[in-house]
Amino acid sequence: MTETVHAYKPSLKLIDATMIVAGSMIGSGIFIVSADITRNVGSAGWLIAVWLLTGFMTLVAAMSYGELSAMYPKAGGQYVYLKEAYNPLAGFLYGWSSFMVIQTATIAAVGVAFSKFLGTFVPALDINDQNLITQIGIFKIYPAQFVSIAVIVLLTFINTKGVKEGKWIQTSLTTVKLLSLFGLILLGLFIAAKSEVWNANWADAWNMTSRNNTGEITGKVMGSAILGAIAAAMVGSIFSSDAWNNVTFIAGEVHNPRRNVGLSLLLGTLTVTLIYVAVNLMYVSVMPLQDIAAAPQDRVAVAASKVIWGDAGAAIIAVMIMISTFGCNNGLILSGARVYNTMANDGLFFKAAAKLNKNDVPEVALWLQCLVASVLCLSGQYGNLLDMISFVVVIFYAITIAGIFILRRKRPHAERPYKAFGYPVLPAIYIIMALAFCILLIIYKPAFTWPGLIIVLLGIPVYYIAVAKKNK
Repeated sequence: MTETVHAYKPSLKLIDATMIVAGSMIGSGIFIVSADITRNVGSAGWLIAVWLLTGFMTLVAAMSYGELSAMYPKAGGQYVYLKEAYNPLAGFLYGWSSFMVIQTATIAAVGVAFSKFLGTFVPALDINDQNLITQIGIFKIYPAQFVSIAVIVLLTFINTKGVKEGKWIQTSLTTVKLLSLFGLILLGLFIAAKSEVWNANWADAWNMTSRNNTGEITGKVMGSAILGAIAAAMVGSIFSSDAWNNVTFIAGEVHNPRRNVGLSLLLGTLTVTLIYVAVNLMYVSVMPLQDIAAAPQDRVAVAASKVIWGDAGAAIIAVMIMISTFGCNNGLILSGARVYNTMANDGLFFKAAAKLNKNDVPEVALWLQCLVASVLCLSGQYGNLLDMISFVVVIFYAITIAGIFILRRKRPHAERPYKAFGYPVLPAIYIIMALAFCILLIIYKPAFTWPGLIIVLLGIPVYYIAVAKKNK
């Protein structure tokens, strides 16, 4: 009796792939990080400029990845691109970093964001000393962390049942949150907007200042410090705009991937970029900059929604964020496991993760990802890990896009159904901007950089241990 061979099935259409891009990008960041950005740059013009700059970088990167996804339309995405452009070690370091922090810590943080906003309706889930269950050393355990784990486990279980189940959740919830965000933008800009607030916020739009947690101006930002402030501000906007590349991990399950993966990257990132800029324009139309910078627990969207809907605003925005984070985590969980499955097939990850279950999904890889994300939820250290995600992912994005130049030289005759838009100028501009961002963080925010580099570099001995075991 022959054993059934399980393989990825092309179950995702263009709309599904686009929803994975948009849904994975929109989590909790857009509702929160504008407070910290405002404290760093201090003015309406620079707040919007930071989001536009991040949007430009994201769009250029996404359009550049279109060429790579058309060349290698199979599971694994960025891991495969780095392996093909450079060597297996480069691919492994990305996969290792993804498993240790990039993907799993993001899943943990988004899960915790879900439970935190569920706390709006269930006070026992508020993270405060009253709800503390126990403390083990520096780790504090709250009920909210177990809810976060339950959500991650539930979504992992659903995704073990097949890509169609995960696809349905992703498309449905992403549609709901896009419509909800459109509603928030329209109500804020055209009903709740106050001309005196708008005019005051834009009166001195390009005078960069720093603000404290109460929103008060603490000083002007001048000279080279302007670049440092922009880089620090972009940590939040880049984190909020990340995960757009997740669709490349599941290219093997997309119909006509040579066309649809690249197109979904463009459509998804463009949609989200426009929404993010519009949301921030809404913020500065209904709230003074001081209130944006001083939003309680950085919940800018909650503060803005109270202006729009009154006391009911907190509950309305809480429901929006719960839907947003639930859908976001579904996309992250669905796609991330494909990277580890591809690594396992190359002999660089746990052997069991190489197998697909009867539903043609990498069940073991999904549960391993779930385990690490759950531990990060319990550790309470996911917040510290997230601080360095922006630095690490931008480095890998720059290296991957540089791979386009390398592959053009190494494989000039390879089939390229889609070519990077604006090549070589736009990809080169992205690489320069990305390196500038990383260098500025090293100079002005070293705490955001060296921990991430350590995690990446720890992957080097792990790689050689894996290779040694593989060659035995």
